[in-house]
Amino acid sequence: MAGARTAPRAGERVATLIRHWPRVAISLIPVLFALLHATGVLELGLLHRLDHLIYDARLRASMPRTLDERIVIVDIDEKSLAEVGRWPWPRDRMANLAHEIFARQEALVAGFDVVFSEPDDSSGLKRLRQLSREDLRDEPGFVEKLRQLEHRLDHDALFAQALQGRPAVLGFYFTSDREGGSSGVLPEPVGVMNPTQRHPARMTTWNGYGANIEVIAGAAPHAGFFNAIADPDGVVRSAPILAEYKGRVYESLALALFRRLIGFPDIELGPEGSSHPTDALPSLDSVRLTQDGSRLAIPVDDRAAALVPFRGAGGPKGGSFRYHAAADVLAGRLPAGLLKDKIVLFGTTAPGLLDLRTTPVSEAYPGVEIHANLISGLLDGRVLVKPDYALGYDVFVLLLVGIGLAFGLPWFAAVGAMVVSGAAIASVVALNSWLFLDHGLVLPLASVLAMAVAVVVLNMGYGFWVESRTKRELAHLFGTYVPPELVEEMVNDPDRYTMQATAREMTVMFCDMRGFTRLSERMDPGQLQRLLNELFSRLTRIIRHERGTVDKYMGDCIMAFWGAPVESGEHASQSVRAALAMVEEIRAINQERVASNELPVALGIGLHTGLMCVGDMGSDVRRSYTVVGDAVNLGSRLEGLTKTYGVDIIASHATRKLATGFRWQELDRVRVKGREQVVTIYRPLPEGDDGEPAGSAESTAWEELLKSYRAQDWEQCELCLLNLIRLDPRNVLYHLYAERVARRKSLPRIHGWDGATDIETK
Repeated sequence: MAGARTAPRAGERVATLIRHWPRVAISLIPVLFALLHATGVLELGLLHRLDHLIYDARLRASMPRTLDERIVIVDIDEKSLAEVGRWPWPRDRMANLAHEIFARQEALVAGFDVVFSEPDDSSGLKRLRQLSREDLRDEPGFVEKLRQLEHRLDHDALFAQALQGRPAVLGFYFTSDREGGSSGVLPEPVGVMNPTQRHPARMTTWNGYGANIEVIAGAAPHAGFFNAIADPDGVVRSAPILAEYKGRVYESLALALFRRLIGFPDIELGPEGSSHPTDALPSLDSVRLTQDGSRLAIPVDDRAAALVPFRGAGGPKGGSFRYHAAADVLAGRLPAGLLKDKIVLFGTTAPGLLDLRTTPVSEAYPGVEIHANLISGLLDGRVLVKPDYALGYDVFVLLLVGIGLAFGLPWFAAVGAMVVSGAAIASVVALNSWLFLDHGLVLPLASVLAMAVAVVVLNMGYGFWVESRTKRELAHLFGTYVPPELVEEMVNDPDRYTMQATAREMTVMFCDMRGFTRLSERMDPGQLQRLLNELFSRLTRIIRHERGTVDKYMGDCIMAFWGAPVESGEHASQSVRAALAMVEEIRAINQERVASNELPVALGIGLHTGLMCVGDMGSDVRRSYTVVGDAVNLGSRLEGLTKTYGVDIIASHATRKLATGFRWQELDRVRVKGREQVVTIYRPLPEGDDGEPAGSAESTAWEELLKSYRAQDWEQCELCLLNLIRLDPRNVLYHLYAERVARRKSLPRIHGWDGATDIETK
């Protein structure tokens, strides 16, 4: 009887699986893709980024955030640059710094995260030697005096003497460019690759270098490279320990310092147990240091790079390492022996010296502190490891969880399926986290998480997922272009919106910073970046407040449009309100800049309304949601006319016609290059502008001027202009017309003239 009961149950289970086979098959699709990604057959960039995010979050959560008293950073900071002068400093100053570090402070070892690749001619010794051989060779007094002073003027020799016999490790860098240029003298390599074998280790390979000049390199023969290699997302998570150049292997600055600290152990490059260290290297999963029978393995990845065990946020205020300004050390302001038995790293945090890196713990992390973290981790044995069995682990977990969920979820109701899925995901995360926190193992997690979530979603709500996908894609596509409130409107009715190109009446805006080139020449890149970011942020908020779509930023120019993707019957009025508000915002910004003794900025805005083509356009490499057409080109040219007419805003007649509720001043009729049609241009008057109220003397004189100008009544034009310039002597527009009238007065009358000005510029 028991066997009889078992048979139907088994049959029921088979029947259930057969009934749910589409559900199981759909659920197995993400399992397949996850396996292809894990094995490298199909690289999914999103999963790589997710793994990076998970790693970064765990790293930040597990950092000790304690001060390592063993390592001190002598920092070329802004204070030091202001006190000592711009980098590089004269080598006699560096000699004094070296004497201070090694003699007075008694540092245990010092590493230089800089390179001295060119001779120091700041003393003028080179020129003096030339004079002694040429113009002043017959002056024995000069030659003798030069001989007496030569040792004091040879700054490179002074620095070399200060390093001679001292526990110093210099830095150098590798390059990889078309020319493969090199300078300076490389240190002795730590290994040589076998030229008869392929290079399976895949360590970073370079074709050029910048090293220290011979006299300095000879005084301190131990050196390491300080190159940083970022992941594809631009974040530095690991640092090369070894690098290859022309078949020779060189060590990093961190490894060179660490080896010096522990007595210069030998480096084994070959596989475990190999009698030929430089053989084919079937697996370089670690760099082994051997000395007197003892062995220390430093785990590395396939680039011979080690994961950086970050201690904290980084920088002088990060709390991981103690910082001392290089100027204070050089001036002897530190108490004697303060750096006794310390590991000293000489580097910079000054932004202008370009040694700030993007890391998982900070977007502006000092490069010198990356070396400090590596040394600290090596000393403590606190080095994270991505083991060589990570692939096998990932495949096993994917198969276990994926197949289990795909075949198991059909047996449960909705609530039960969610509970089972949650338990499976939680178990995988817990195991992975335990291996990371307790054993320092960095194992992949993103693929199994993404796969599990995808299986649950497809299994439980595929129909709903298909239905809502359109809304999610719409929000993703348009979220960076239009205000969030417009995206919400679009999501409520997604069928009305598309990225396909369409033609519709819209208003386009071009906004350009006047005199920005001259202003930027007086700024360093950091100041220029901050200014542009502030201007763009404040002006963009106004555009978005008026429901405009920011098309792009072009140098110091903003392009925006109204009427798409959400149609609006008030697109012209919205653009005018935005333009007037942007002018007022620039005035507020300039008040702040003048108060800070900074040069003001000026603004030019062009507005035009017409038929435009809008949609997703570009190449297969890069695309954007934008507008094109003759109307767009006209808007750009109107912006270019603002400087000529001395106004902040110029709008076309088409924009003025649709933008109701504003007061306008007609400026001119223009005929731009490439267009036969005459365009009447206007200036919108801001609210509360009582300088030109309707019916005032100035307004009446201006209207009379335009009427007389188009009638070619030059005497009446001059009379009007005299009144206008008397009322507003600094008005660019009045002086522009005065020049035109003076020029046309000497010319014969033009029969049938329409009063339009031909604009030849593009």
